[in-house]
Amino acid sequence: MSAEYLWYIPNTVEPGHRGDDTTHGWGTLEFSTELARAAEDHGWGGALIGTGWGRPDTFTVATALAARTTTFKPLVAVRPGYWRPAHFAAAAATLDRLSGGRLLVNIVSGLDNPGAYGDGESEPARRYDRTREFLHLVRRLWTEENVTFRGEFFGVEESTVSPRPHDAGSGRTPRLYFGGASAAAERVSAAEADVQLFWGEPLDGVAERIDRLKALSASVGRAHAPLEFGLRITTLVRDTTEQAWHDAQEKVAAMADRAADSTLTAQRRLAVGQQRLYDLARRGEVLDSCLYTAPGRFGGGGAGSTWLVGSPDDVAAALRAYRDLGITHFVLSDTPYRSEIVRVGDELLSRLREPSPV
Repeated sequence: MSAEYLWYIPNTVEPGHRGDDTTHGWGTLEFSTELARAAEDHGWGGALIGTGWGRPDTFTVATALAARTTTFKPLVAVRPGYWRPAHFAAAAATLDRLSGGRLLVNIVSGLDNPGAYGDGESEPARRYDRTREFLHLVRRLWTEENVTFRGEFFGVEESTVSPRPHDAGSGRTPRLYFGGASAAAERVSAAEADVQLFWGEPLDGVAERIDRLKALSASVGRAHAPLEFGLRITTLVRDTTEQAWHDAQEKVAAMADRAADSTLTAQRRLAVGQQRLYDLARRGEVLDSCLYTAPGRFGGGGAGSTWLVGSPDDVAAALRAYRDLGITHFVLSDTPYRSEIVRVGDELLSRLREPSPV
């Protein structure tokens, strides 16, 4: 199976996200389009578009970017507490058809600012139960007519989505990505997701989770194609190994000198997957060949908690090792976003697309 390589567009109105040095343009269609077209021009299949209350609406941005690009696939982050399933299924099917099948979907269960948009469900286990029901119903709405469903959280009567997703006649639907490391989250992925996204854990941890999810898929009675696996991580790439580590350590020193990243909420600090990343620092500052754990100690969150650091050959070898475990979807990023789209695309992706060394 060929691998998918995506970048990241943070989709914020404020400069400085994860240390990005761009001061103007954030929150404008022009700057987001510049990033999307750069991704398209430098080998990326598309990009994850960041989400959060107080940012531009992710689905609206994705629609605009799809209209201004040719091959770019927006990986749109959505929350079941923000969307109703039928409304989302119709909007997603429309964008997917209009873009010729380019829509990818990242389902997020974690808390954001739920009171601001009227989401009253805060208990984690209930949120994952709701997500599983959301995914089940969305799939039915994409593939069936006159759907009647009465669940614990959602219900529809004689509901038919029109238009259908692109190429729906062949059974295709937009691919559903999902993250989460808790037992409840893994049950959702095993049953309903297309792609389970992992943060940047060491190879042994990822291998263990892949094995567990494969076994869990059988035990929960998965009815879909086999679950696929992805990695969301920062990649700090420089011409030489020495320069990469010098720059990585400088970045971490700057992180240590300033307050913790304001985008890292208390809820994310409590998330099981995020806590796993923090715990890695106790095992060592560098794990595997070039997995740098220090950023997580100084405010790094999510993909900013662990970095793959090195020359293009170093980082390509590290990513091939994940690929050998069964990872086929990669969402990479580094800052400054605009220049690193080009550097990492040109220097790293070409190596990853070469045949693996014997």
